[in-house]
Amino acid sequence: MGSATTQAIAASNEALAAASGVDLGVAGELFAAGRALADTPQLSGALADWGADADARAQLVQTVFAGLGQTARTLLAAVARQRWSSAADLIDGVEELAVRAAQASDPDADVEGELFRFARVIASDSRLELALGSRLGEPAQKGALVQSLLSSRASAATTLIAASIVQRPRGRRVRELLARAERIVAAARGRTVATVTSAVPLGATQLQRVATMLQTTYGTDISVNAVVDPALVGGLRVQIADDVIDASVASRLADLRQRLAG
Repeated sequence: MGSATTQAIAASNEALAAASGVDLGVAGELFAAGRALADTPQLSGALADWGADADARAQLVQTVFAGLGQTARTLLAAVARQRWSSAADLIDGVEELAVRAAQASDPDADVEGELFRFARVIASDSRLELALGSRLGEPAQKGALVQSLLSSRASAATTLIAASIVQRPRGRRVRELLARAERIVAAARGRTVATVTSAVPLGATQLQRVATMLQTTYGTDISVNAVVDPALVGGLRVQIADDVIDASVASRLADLRQRLAG
């Protein structure tokens, strides 16, 4: 991510925080706008063109998305006024804004946990992952499938996020899309996501100890996702963004085998 995009995302998120009337409907409109931008390279390219006047880019948004509500159009205009490193980054920025808007519409919902659990369901079902990740399927049908799977099992915010992002993966795997959305939700709440994998289920007290240790190490609130993988044999594997702390028995045995082979 370029420095221009980093600043653009920060400015866009500030516009969202200052906006009034942000609800699930606004989030849905932002998701729809993101899909339209992904489907129209000429439009996304024009909005990401640094050489064009910022006011002209904002006016273009107002014209193209005249059918959307005022709040969504105001937020999209704020996005268009920023300098983005690429058109793809601009689309990502709109998608992030949509995810944040959905989360803000229901701040008490466990959106992070629900997205994580849905990602685990997909990971355990190869046919479902293929159905959602295939390039051959109709985007709207994929969204409808996710809605049917999450109906009554997840919050409206989580359902909207998951059903929206699977429709335009843009070359990314479904699990990657869900993980990114989860990180965005956590960041909106001032937290960082950590995935803790163990050979056997960890109790609440053990998970809290891990979370406290990580909070001390990283200096931020930590949202812990627990995964059980018997292949680890024992110990823990912790991943935070690109950082991996592997203290599992399986890892130590693999290191030992490499040393003996060398």
